[in-house]
Amino acid sequence: MKQPFPFSAIVGQEDMKRAMILTAIDPGIGGVLVFGDRGTGKSTAVRALAALLPPIAAVKGCPVNAARRADCPDWAVIAGDEMHEIPTPVVDLPLGASEDRVTGALDIEKALTNGEKAFQPGLLARANRGYLYIDEVNLLEDHIVDLLLDVAQSGENVVEREGLSIRHAARFVLVGSGNPEEGELRPQLLDRFGLSVDVASPTDIEQRIEVIKRRDAYENDYTAFMVRWQAEDAMLRDRITAARVALKQLDTPEQSLRDVAELCIALGSDGLRGELTLLKAARAYAAFRDDTALTRGHIRDVAALALRHRMRRDPLDDAGSGTRVARIVAETLGS
Repeated sequence: MKQPFPFSAIVGQEDMKRAMILTAIDPGIGGVLVFGDRGTGKSTAVRALAALLPPIAAVKGCPVNAARRADCPDWAVIAGDEMHEIPTPVVDLPLGASEDRVTGALDIEKALTNGEKAFQPGLLARANRGYLYIDEVNLLEDHIVDLLLDVAQSGENVVEREGLSIRHAARFVLVGSGNPEEGELRPQLLDRFGLSVDVASPTDIEQRIEVIKRRDAYENDYTAFMVRWQAEDAMLRDRITAARVALKQLDTPEQSLRDVAELCIALGSDGLRGELTLLKAARAYAAFRDDTALTRGHIRDVAALALRHRMRRDPLDDAGSGTRVARIVAETLGS
């Protein structure tokens, strides 16, 4: 069975790759929304991210990947306190998934064979401490959107039905992709994504040729291709791990906080989530670049990712949100 296409081998789409790397460094950024045409590498990048992420330590047998025995839910049957390393979970949420499959439900097999009420965990349990990926997120059914909003707000999944009353941790990075031609995203869900990226097919001939070459090599010279690019992925994984450590020691000057606040005011972003997300993203970017202090340059480089989807629409401005952000960033922070 072939492994996913390596993250490092994806040609171009720098904003998309940067956004995913930043959430790997600091999951508190709040996830990534990727909108663009079909065939631009959205799903490929998400599935490649799974192989790139450092493993996590979890209690063996815990259905929610708890980091400590005390964090395992009461309803889980766990033999001991043994820990093991597992790949960071990256769980797909299919569009047609039922609410029971997402949240978990009564284990019918145990109910019928043993006559006991037992909980069968859903996708939210599997995604805890990892990523939950939704392709065509703009087509997600409203009742599932409402459910995800509740869980994203609380960090906890609550199931109360068939005489069961279950709670468990459900903290994950939400990654969504979609085609804007197929409908817009509900504003409440849009606001839950920390970063937003617009992707398009490359227009440069040489870049398109390189895409073809790499995909052809992946399909027809798989072993040699993976040896090369898995080494690149390993180096990138080491940088992410180092950035997680460096993030804790990063200096954040008062002027950087002022720059973030002034920029969000100039852009007219609603609420304070924009400032907080921009600050986290800029700090993660600084740590990834192995810098010791946050600067205006870091803020400038990630501003469009953190703020383009938080801007109020201006019917008199034909420019896209990314262009408007770039213009206001230049006016506010300089070019």
